[in-house]
Amino acid sequence: MTNLTLAVANTGKTATPDWMIVVMSVGVVFVGLILILLICKIMGLFFKKTAKADNKPATPVAPVATNAPIANRQEIIAAVTAACAEDMGKDISALRVISFKKL
Repeated sequence: MTNLTLAVANTGKTATPDWMIVVMSVGVVFVGLILILLICKIMGLFFKKTAKADNKPATPVAPVATNAPIANRQEIIAAVTAACAEDMGKDISALRVISFKKL
């Protein structure tokens, strides 16, 4: 048995060609990616079914008044202006507030 393995090792026929290693490596990567995709699809189906069971009809929400006054308007403008001046690296007196609206 030892003589046979030495004879095969000496002939060089046991070496795998370089192109075969590349093909197998790329194949393994793509098979792995396809398996990950399938696992994600199966998990998505599982969680999709449970999410539908938890849905309840939404209760209507009362509309919010659009013209509500802003409490402490001057303090909020001063704080926002100070933050903008600090971010831009300028003095607060160099900034002028044109308009201030609640979103």
